[in-house]
Order: sequence, then C-alpha cells, then structure tokens
Amino acid sequence: MEQEQQYEEGNLPKNLAKPAVRALAGKGILRLEQVAECKVSELLALHGMGPKAVEQLRIALNEQGLAFLDET
Repeated sequence: MEQEQQYEEGNLPKNLAKPAVRALAGKGILRLEQVAECKVSELLALHGMGPKAVEQLRIALNEQGLAFLDET
C-alpha cells in the first residue's frame, strides 16, 4: 500500500503497468524528472520493466520536454 500512496504523489503515467511502477518505486523513482536521469538500459534491467513501459515513459517524458539520459 505504501508504494501505491507514493505513486499517487508522483507524476508517472497513470496507465503504467503495476510491475513497472513497483520496479521504479523499488529504486525510489516516483517522478518523471527522476526517470529522465536514467538510461533506457538501466530501466530495462529492472525486474518488471519492459519495452512497453519504457515507451509509455518516453511519451510521458516527451510531453514534459524531458528525455531519458541517453536520449538527450
């Protein structure tokens, strides 16, 4: 429940799959600004994070004028 509470306080995409949310929360990542500090390969290495979730994050980052660390 605590991770869900933290998720609500963050600004990650609402349609992001729960395993991906848990993977990010496990690393203390709750906001897109934190996602932008990561490389795609680092995210894909997380258990529960797949290509679809990365693409959803990429779209959300682009909407905020942000990008993954290795895509800037």
